[in-house]
Amino acid sequence: MIGGCFIYELVAAQPAFGAIVGGLLPSPQIVTHPGALYIAIGILGATVMPHNLYLHSSIVQTRAYERNDTGKKHAIKFATIDSTVALLFAFFINAAILITAAAAFHGTQHAGVADITDAYQLLTPVLGATFASTLFAVALLASGQNSTLTGTLAGQIVMEGFLNIRLRPWLRRLITRAIAIVPAVIVAALYGERGAGQLLVLSQVILSLQLSFAVVPLVMFTSDRVKMGQFANPRWLTILAWAVTAVIIVLNGYLLVQTGMAWLAG
Repeated sequence: MIGGCFIYELVAAQPAFGAIVGGLLPSPQIVTHPGALYIAIGILGATVMPHNLYLHSSIVQTRAYERNDTGKKHAIKFATIDSTVALLFAFFINAAILITAAAAFHGTQHAGVADITDAYQLLTPVLGATFASTLFAVALLASGQNSTLTGTLAGQIVMEGFLNIRLRPWLRRLITRAIAIVPAVIVAALYGERGAGQLLVLSQVILSLQLSFAVVPLVMFTSDRVKMGQFANPRWLTILAWAVTAVIIVLNGYLLVQTGMAWLAG
């Protein structure tokens, strides 16, 4: 549903596809400009959510496969497809949000739009598409439902699998949802819609900062032949995975340094 809504937005926005392809290449401005790095880190956290790594890892165990090497091979194969498709969808949706915003507002009198509420109100009149604002709202609602479901499932996996905490389902859902919702309600009550929007971006940045704590053990475990046997990562994949992990750690660390220096200077 989210993807369908943003396909409509992209068709209505008519972006320059040549510029889109060029925009896929990393720019030095991401590192040199603190604001750009903050947004980029947030996009990373929104696309590769650390708790979903736990969720996808757990799903492997729930498949109906024979408990032998052939069955395990099939389970890993389909888990790889699951994760790849899910990440590609997440990448498309996050890219579609940026592309729609750039095509609709950049270079216009609305170039300063940086809030979800403003974007919702302006999409239909700016694009001249009847359902642009409505479908944008539907996509946000669907994404909220999606995050609630995956967050609750991942919370169960962490509590039962890592911490060995077993609660009644209704109590577990109440606790995990309260932890997620109460801070957002407090910020919205104190600072209004704009504060909630800033909190949304900050939450994605925090997800990215936590990503290293999920990726490092994931790469370690899947590359360990003692644990994985014949299913351990090949050497080329291990090298690539550690390189990507290093990039994530360095970018997050650099953002923390920039933020700390700005705080001290202020």
